Amino acid sequence: MDDRPDNRAQIRDFLATRRAKLTPEQVGLPAGGRRRVPGLRREEVAVLAGVSTEWYTRLEKGHISGVSPEVLDAVAQALRLDQDERTYLFDLAHAARRAPSRRRDVQVPPRVQWLLDSMTMSAAWVRNGRTDIVTCNALARAVLAPVFDSPVTARHGRANLARYVFLDPDSQRFFVDWDEAAAVSAALLRAEAGREPHDRALRDLVGELSTLSTEFRTQWAAHDVRIRHDGDKRLWHPQAGDLELAYQSLDLPVSSRTVYGLTIYTAEPGSTSEERLKLLASLAATQPAASQRRT
Repeated sequence: MDDRPDNRAQIRDFLATRRAKLTPEQVGLPAGGRRRVPGLRREEVAVLAGVSTEWYTRLEKGHISGVSPEVLDAVAQALRLDQDERTYLFDLAHAARRAPSRRRDVQVPPRVQWLLDSMTMSAAWVRNGRTDIVTCNALARAVLAPVFDSPVTARHGRANLARYVFLDPDSQRFFVDWDEAAAVSAALLRAEAGREPHDRALRDLVGELSTLSTEFRTQWAAHDVRIRHDGDKRLWHPQAGDLELAYQSLDLPVSSRTVYGLTIYTAEPGSTSEERLKLLASLAATQPAASQRRT
C-alpha cells in the first residue's frame, strides 16, 4: 500500500500549524493590516526562507522529497523550529524519499535487561516509539503498577503509556500533571509518525485513540512533537502516595534498524520520595520475577 498521501498530510499540517504560531512582529516583519487567519502568511515564510512563494506553497502541500537539507534548514529557521521540530521536519523528508518499510520490533538483548535489573533504586524501562513498555526492572513494574494493571492494558496484552493516559480515567489521578502527560504522550507518537509513517501498528493506535478520546484528537491536531525529554514527574501511587521524581530519557539502539527509548525515574537523595521508592523496592523484591517484567 502506498503511504505517501499520509506523509504529505503530515507535512502540510505540521508546516501550517508552525506558521500559525508565529506573528509578523516575532520575526521582524510588518503586521500588514487585518489577517483572515492567525500567524504568518505563506509568502512571508517564503521571504524569510529565501525561496519563492510558489516554491514554499508547493512544499507546504507536502512535496518535500526533492528538497535539499540546506533549504529545509532555511525553512526551519524561518519558522523558528526548535531542535525536536527541526528533526521531525527532516524525518518527514527522509520518509518521503525512502521506500516503505515494515519495521519489526526486536527483542531486548539480555545485557540490557541486566542493566535494568542492576538499578535497584531507579525505576527503569524500555519503550518503543508507540510508547509500548517493552521491558522494565522490578522497581519500574512497582512504580508503574497502575499502568501495567489497567484494564486497558489487560485487553491489549502489553502496557502502553499513551493508551493508558487517554483511555483509562484513573490516569488522571496517577499522573498529577495529567495535561502535561497527555501532551507529551501525543507529541511522542507524532514524532514517531514522522520517523515511521508506514508503521501499521502505529496508525492503528492513533486511529483507536482518535476514535475514543476527544483529548487525544485535540492534542493530535496541534501537531506538536517531542523527541528528547527529561524533567520532573509527579505521581500519585496507590501504595506509596505522592512521588516527586526526576526522569531522563535516552536513545537505546538495540539493532541496526531499531532504536528504543530508555527512561529512568529516580528521586532526590534524602527526600520523602526516595523513602517511598525504597518502600516500593522492598515490595517489588517479594514479587516473582516473571510478574515484575510482564508487559
